[in-house]
Amino acid sequence: MKVRILHLIWALFIFADFAHGLFERTAVKRNLPQTGAEGNPTTPAPEGTESTKEWQQGGKGHGNQASIAVQEALSILRNIRIPQSRLARFEKTSSFIGTSLYYAKEVFFFLFMNGPRTDDYLQPGPSERKLSKPLAEAVDLLEGAAKEREPDALFLLAEMNFFGNYTHPKNYKEAFRRYSDLASLDGNSSAQHMIGFMYATGIGEAVERDQARALTYHTFAALGGDTKSQMTAAYRHHSGIGTPRNCNEAAYWYKHVADKAIAFSRSGPPGGQTSHQKDIYRLADENGGVYGEGASVVSSGINANNRGPSSDSHANIDDVLEYLDLMSRKGDLKATFSLGKLHYDGTRTTKRNWRTARAYFRSVARKYWARDGSVLTEDDGIGRVAAKAAGYLGRMSLRGEGMEQNLEKALVWFKRGLANGDALCQYELGLMYLNGLAVRKDPVTAAEYFRGAANQDFTAAQSYLGQLYLDQGDVSTAVRYFDLAARHGHIEAFYHLAEISNSGIGRERSCGVATVYYKLVAEKADTIHSAFPEANNAYNEGDSETALVNYMMAAEQGYEAAQANVAYILDEYKSMFSVDSLLPWKKQRNSFLRNTVLALIYWTRSAKQSNIDSMVKMGDYYLGGHGVEADLEKAAICYQTAAETHQSAQARWNLGWIHENGLGVEQDFHLAKRFYDQALETNQEAYLPVKLSLIKLRIRSFWNTITYGKVNSIQPDPVDARGLNTEPNKKEFSFNEWLSNFLEDPHPYYHGAEDDDFPEPSPENDYIDDIDESIIESLVILALAGALAFLVYYRQQRQNNHRREMERQQQESQSQQQQGTVQVPDQQAATQDPPMPGEQADGGFFPLPDDPNYGQWVAGGVGH
Repeated sequence: MKVRILHLIWALFIFADFAHGLFERTAVKRNLPQTGAEGNPTTPAPEGTESTKEWQQGGKGHGNQASIAVQEALSILRNIRIPQSRLARFEKTSSFIGTSLYYAKEVFFFLFMNGPRTDDYLQPGPSERKLSKPLAEAVDLLEGAAKEREPDALFLLAEMNFFGNYTHPKNYKEAFRRYSDLASLDGNSSAQHMIGFMYATGIGEAVERDQARALTYHTFAALGGDTKSQMTAAYRHHSGIGTPRNCNEAAYWYKHVADKAIAFSRSGPPGGQTSHQKDIYRLADENGGVYGEGASVVSSGINANNRGPSSDSHANIDDVLEYLDLMSRKGDLKATFSLGKLHYDGTRTTKRNWRTARAYFRSVARKYWARDGSVLTEDDGIGRVAAKAAGYLGRMSLRGEGMEQNLEKALVWFKRGLANGDALCQYELGLMYLNGLAVRKDPVTAAEYFRGAANQDFTAAQSYLGQLYLDQGDVSTAVRYFDLAARHGHIEAFYHLAEISNSGIGRERSCGVATVYYKLVAEKADTIHSAFPEANNAYNEGDSETALVNYMMAAEQGYEAAQANVAYILDEYKSMFSVDSLLPWKKQRNSFLRNTVLALIYWTRSAKQSNIDSMVKMGDYYLGGHGVEADLEKAAICYQTAAETHQSAQARWNLGWIHENGLGVEQDFHLAKRFYDQALETNQEAYLPVKLSLIKLRIRSFWNTITYGKVNSIQPDPVDARGLNTEPNKKEFSFNEWLSNFLEDPHPYYHGAEDDDFPEPSPENDYIDDIDESIIESLVILALAGALAFLVYYRQQRQNNHRREMERQQQESQSQQQQGTVQVPDQQAATQDPPMPGEQADGGFFPLPDDPNYGQWVAGGVGH
């Protein structure tokens, strides 16, 4: 049976490989671009990449022979391709066959190709990997040129050893040596940046971490114009890493990067570059947060998704597109427009497709306008949707997106959409009048169009209108429009607010405010200095080492998302009870990924940038002594800081736990209960763990009370002089309500309803309350009756045992009297004290079972 299953899986692989090969051959016949490993069109390797341009800055011509050797090595390296099976590139699709083939591939690799890693370049004696013949030949050429101090050769060798380019094995110590040689040769800023990065992180144990040296090298690289080092130097001065905090230095370096960012944003077609920052996200958020779904801040409390599982929030983008396509075929113009907008903007998992977007927009426009521009219908709903489609069609014509740039056609579309008051059309018309595109240059008319769009809360129009007011010296009005645009994160608004705050125009200079705005501007242009796309792709492909290096570079530049990603990848304490070590097929983490000290560093930096989950995780590391000596007081401070945001139920539960056990704080059961209650108020999904914790806490508090312990036990709720509860927000609930809460029955108390949400008192409700109270009273009476019966039974047993003991003693006395060894009973009685009034012969005050008064005593008739 197993052999048949394997044959079936292998047959599926052969079919997938054949289908992919058929697609490639068909693409060649149709002159279509073939898809590469990422699905992108494969093109010949460029003669000079961005990295090549960087290291060519240091090339001063150290001999024609060395330069020729470098060029020969480059020609060899460009022809090296990383061997990769077509099956490894086979990705899951939304179709049934594609999904089946994808999971069949995953099962095959899991069963037969999931061996442990053999290369660990951090071990003391790593095994040398044999280079391929072309790669060895290129390395020999580069090493020969490097001996002649050729900067291009030094840089290539350093990059190959650091990043593993062209299948070269990674060797961080060798990379550090090559970078050092290049930096000392002619002060190459790229090499200085890499040396600073290695000193800052201690990556690969090539060097020990030294933050002071890291800042020194980054400063030299920043002075040389390296944008990454300028970002890093600014962040270090802003946060005080390796140097005291210096706001002026931070603002100085952030302004350098912000100037480059705004220049990049303004370049390109009319309206500037469009950057949606889809590549900057936290890896943990994809799995519900650091602590998982429902326990992390991003997926609980006010951030929890309370909608049902059938809502769009749980849908895959393919399912959304399929649904919109179905509605579009049924004639829903809003669905057609949404399809066009999705294809125009793109998402994190789907690329922009301007041709498809244009087809959808034109389909909507045809429903309202004829070819000559006449209106086909008077339906206002269709007119509004058509106006939005006209705005995008005009924008694509204006910017040349998916078509050749045509200003006249763009003007026609904008005027059509303007008739229905579309904000995008008003903004684009203002842009054309401001720059004189196909119309006369008229700032006044442009301002009128910008104002119309700004009144509809169009962000870009608000920013441009603020610029016009600023040019005329009206700073207060300009700042008002910049603030409106800054709410939606517009880069131009941030930049102008930074310039106003830094220069003190119309207000007092504020270095702190300027630094924050400059930092926002710099981070919005991540394309010019970060490697988020490369890091994300590497992580999705399972290459955690490469992803970690790229995330670390962005983290050193101050990106909070990158800092959280680095800490998340390095974190080995995601679960208290992990079974990964018990599974033989589970891959062991590379030593490169086992660095708790570095994980704590980046948790801390992320927490300082207001990441609440990172703050809680930071407390966990101090509490458990991971990467640092255990410090219970610091752990408590971290939990308290996170709890003060009123967003982290996990932090409040942790505070309750440490107060219950007295870890880093004084043990206090009452305060622990308050924190547990607050955790439930913050996140209703924490009902079960909080209730279990409260049960255990109440048991401990009860035992502490009856044993007169020194810990502050749980106290009753405070009341005022009138006997009323001083905590009006805390609702009392009956046994029936508590039971419904436990069974997760929807109930107003469980959902935190207000007082107005409860039903008005009625006879039926009073009857239900009476039933609940009677049940409780009956239970109490039964419990007391049972306790009394037990006491009576226990006393009877004691009396019987005592009677038997007396009989035994009398028998022994009689036997001893016969032998003459003890006193006679009369003498014994004479030596005893006379009984007290009412005292029985056995010394007790209660009648014996054979006493005539025993029945009255049992019935409660004593004294009657």
